[in-house]
Amino acid sequence: MIESVSSPDSVIGVRKKACRVCHKRFSKAEHLRVSLTSVEGPICRFQSWHTNSEANNVYSIYSIDTGSKPFACGDCGRAFARQDALTRHEKLHRRNGHANHDPSTSSLPTPSASLDLKSSCYANASTSSDRIAATSRSRDPGVESEAETHQDVRNDISDFDFDLIWPDTENLFQSIVAADELDHWKMLSGTLPFPLIAQDINGASPGFPVSFHERDSPVGAIPHGGGHRAVQDVTELVANSSSCITAAVKATSITSVFLDECLHMFFVRFVPTFPVLHKSTFVFRDCTHPLLLNAIAIGSLYLGPSDSIAKGETLWRLAHTAVATSWQSLITHIGPYDPCQGVQLVLAALLGQVYGALSKNRAIRTTSQILRPLGFFWARHCGMYDCKRYSSIDLPQPEASPEEKEVQWRTWAACEIQQRALLAHYVLDGLLAQMTGNESSARHVFNPLRLPSSEAAFDANTADEWVAHMRLQGQEHSSFQDVFRLLFSQGGNSRPLDFPFSSFALRVILEGLQSLVPEGNEHGGVFGIPTRSDVRRALVRVHETISMCIQFSAAERLEILLRWHTVCLDTMINSTTLSRNICDQWKVPQHVWGSCLSVDFPFDLSSWARTEDARRAVLHAVAIQDIVEQLPRGRAHVIHMPSSLFAAATIYMAFSLAGMATLNLPRTVVWQDSLVTRAELNLDRDDIPRVSGSETRRFVEHGPGIPSLGCSRRNLLYELNSMQKLFRCLSSQWGIAHDMESVVAHWIQLCH
Repeated sequence: MIESVSSPDSVIGVRKKACRVCHKRFSKAEHLRVSLTSVEGPICRFQSWHTNSEANNVYSIYSIDTGSKPFACGDCGRAFARQDALTRHEKLHRRNGHANHDPSTSSLPTPSASLDLKSSCYANASTSSDRIAATSRSRDPGVESEAETHQDVRNDISDFDFDLIWPDTENLFQSIVAADELDHWKMLSGTLPFPLIAQDINGASPGFPVSFHERDSPVGAIPHGGGHRAVQDVTELVANSSSCITAAVKATSITSVFLDECLHMFFVRFVPTFPVLHKSTFVFRDCTHPLLLNAIAIGSLYLGPSDSIAKGETLWRLAHTAVATSWQSLITHIGPYDPCQGVQLVLAALLGQVYGALSKNRAIRTTSQILRPLGFFWARHCGMYDCKRYSSIDLPQPEASPEEKEVQWRTWAACEIQQRALLAHYVLDGLLAQMTGNESSARHVFNPLRLPSSEAAFDANTADEWVAHMRLQGQEHSSFQDVFRLLFSQGGNSRPLDFPFSSFALRVILEGLQSLVPEGNEHGGVFGIPTRSDVRRALVRVHETISMCIQFSAAERLEILLRWHTVCLDTMINSTTLSRNICDQWKVPQHVWGSCLSVDFPFDLSSWARTEDARRAVLHAVAIQDIVEQLPRGRAHVIHMPSSLFAAATIYMAFSLAGMATLNLPRTVVWQDSLVTRAELNLDRDDIPRVSGSETRRFVEHGPGIPSLGCSRRNLLYELNSMQKLFRCLSSQWGIAHDMESVVAHWIQLCH
């Protein structure tokens, strides 16, 4: 096989390509022609020619893959095809020999030096190049002078060593690329109710009996003939599928450095906006591979190289295959401090569904939506709802020993992670229900879980810092059921809720209210379901609560308000149904919800755009756009941002198609007046005259009217163009924004 690539001469010493036989790498600004004249194991013979041209740095590699693995580890005997792979493997032996399995050794470090990108270029440098060059010189004197010329460069490169932020990613990388067909058969034999046969071309079965009758089967004797052949076909199909995924990992050039970078970005970028893993007590070696792979896949979305997305999808498929074939064993896994079994399986399902729900790949997106209820099922099966919460009685005293504090800290963190994993499934369930227009998978208002601890305690970096925050917040015994019961109690008012809410807890409450929107109606509750008016009044109290929580940072407050405005908008009009209706009426192709979703009757946009609910909806849509533009760059990737922005774009489009693209909006909005009517406030008759007569209420009740000093003029069609650019920015992070941007682009064309 011949490969020709261009190699930039600006990076001296970087070895871009390797021979497929001996894996020698080349980097200098010159042409090298490799003529394979003889092959002895991994050795090949080189003949070079010099063209002193720096304009076209092209080299060709002629090589044959022999499939041999001549490099064996002296400690365990494991064979490798490449010397650099053996070198990394031997480093693991040396590292494990000097350090015991201490949880602190794999916890998230605070590295003194930042990630050295230049060193990463040399991470895969082969130490066998010197020996290969010497062999080549003995056979062909013509290459001796040139080999000596580059000897110093190779020696300099061999001195480089890359220290991974997460050293165990090297072990994970080796376990992925070293998986062979026998490993797949072993995995499948433990998950299927019958033994598997993997026959080679000679009919032999490596590591397995030749006949089904040579070993006992849990399902009894398997008959010969057509049934026997069918079972073989199915098992071969499953094994080939797993082998293809592993081969894809190798083909996409995934390295341990890539895994390390992705896991780092997962904790630095994703966890602050979706705190479900405790970074300070995270132990790499205690985690199952599906959990790690899904975390790494999410982290790949934050990297710059264009091939990061493809690599992330490959890792997601690998994790999905592992969960699909081995969940029976994963559900029994329990970490050193986990309160029950299956916590990591529920976490792996959560992260996999987050990645899939917002993926650009539509097949992955559909898979995530279909598997949405699995997390709740596994959690109930493992008894996670009944797990005992960490008690304040066990909280160590300030004068306790560091060892005692460390143990209690990790025990608390494991309980908190288990609870947050379940709460995150509620958050994701409500988000996907709103995005797809379907009902939620769980009854959110019956959520029996306790409120999670404060973000300050969860973000503590040391055990002493954690103890201090826990003593300040005390023990909270309230559950989400208590919160919803108070929100919908008779005689409720607009005062803030008196609970110690974290930002994560408020997101769970908002998704609970979102789950009630499709079920409610304006003519009274059905089987105890609150009406939309009840939900709006509850949202008013939640807004007052958000405003009173002074412990939130500015970014956290904006992220919560972004989702709050989206839920409020959906109480006025189901944004998913409205956008589907627009696409159906104007024949706009879309892939956001799937081709099977359609509406049964046309929607009169002109009539709806002149209603009070429409004017309320546009106020929230404008607020959503403003918040997205205000969010700091480092936090502009919360998982609900694409759906929130698309809901706002849908309202803009509805007004534009109704011929009302330009509106005079209140400059300052009183959000209580934008949500509920005078009658819905449940005020006494004597209090009605004192109800706010704000510009917001006048706009909602009487329309835009004549421009005044208290109004701002907005052209919604122009704002829709700005939103299109926002979707393009989001698409580099969350792939579903790519399909949303395509729909918005078609909508804009309709108005021109």
